[in-house]
Amino acid sequence: MTDKFDKTPADEPPKDSAVVKVASHPEQIKAIPVRHWGRWVSGVVVVGLLALLVYSFSQGDVDWGTVGDFIFDDRILTGMLHTLLISVLSMLIGLVLGIIFAVMRLSKNPVTGAVSWLYIWFFRGTPVFVQLLLWFNLALIFPVLNLGFYKDEMVDVMTPFVVALLGLGLNEGAYMAEIVRAGIQSVDEGQTEASHALGMSSSKTMRRIVLPQAMRVIVPPTGNEFINLLKTSSLVSAVQYTELLRAAQNIGSTSFAVMEMLLVASVWYLALTSVFSVGQYYVERYYARGSLRQLPLTPWQKVRKNLTFLSSPRGV
Repeated sequence: MTDKFDKTPADEPPKDSAVVKVASHPEQIKAIPVRHWGRWVSGVVVVGLLALLVYSFSQGDVDWGTVGDFIFDDRILTGMLHTLLISVLSMLIGLVLGIIFAVMRLSKNPVTGAVSWLYIWFFRGTPVFVQLLLWFNLALIFPVLNLGFYKDEMVDVMTPFVVALLGLGLNEGAYMAEIVRAGIQSVDEGQTEASHALGMSSSKTMRRIVLPQAMRVIVPPTGNEFINLLKTSSLVSAVQYTELLRAAQNIGSTSFAVMEMLLVASVWYLALTSVFSVGQYYVERYYARGSLRQLPLTPWQKVRKNLTFLSSPRGV
């Protein structure tokens, strides 16, 4: 006999309830990438402006054949090598002076600190063109250079090369002093205290502990300073030093191709700054190894990534 209070088995659903069927494989969500129309519009505008600029130069009264004929002229190449020489030597002088005066500026000695401050104040406060002219006309104040062990006419001592080297090197030293000082101050003071606790002297601490860590901060602005110095070296043409711009001007004055020679100089300046910009990137990447979890992409890796992005359907 069946009891009227018997319940329906648990595994048997009620007759009036809805049975929910769950799919074993849910439908995949199709994500539609957002189309950035602003990027395309801005890209078209920029390309159009560049095309307009190229067209304007093509219609100008410029003999492009002359530009091509003189781009590898021996006088232009010699001037380019002189530009590299004066830039590299001036940067080395500026780097050495920058380290010395930065350490003097941070010293607790009030005399060395004051001398460093005056040096930076003067050479940062006056234009480099004025400094070049001061060195070039130094014979008006000191006709003879007499150091006791060496004596000579000042006009023979201050050659265009020496004037260019002193003018650019001393001016660069003032800027490098501030860059090095900022890099040194970026290192935690605990590093110095720990090295002193180990018995290291102040000079050894600076050479072995502080400066290697400060290089990560010093290198990027130093690279920018060198590229800027490479272009600023064109000012030494005013003191009769035959660098790239001076060589181009000499050729232009005799061949009456003034604009063409200026374009030749511009091409070489662009080439030099481009090469050193790539070198600066790899140097920065080298010193960033200890501070970044992932190194930045190299220029070639960026190009490959952009080409892959543009070729993919989602790069629209």
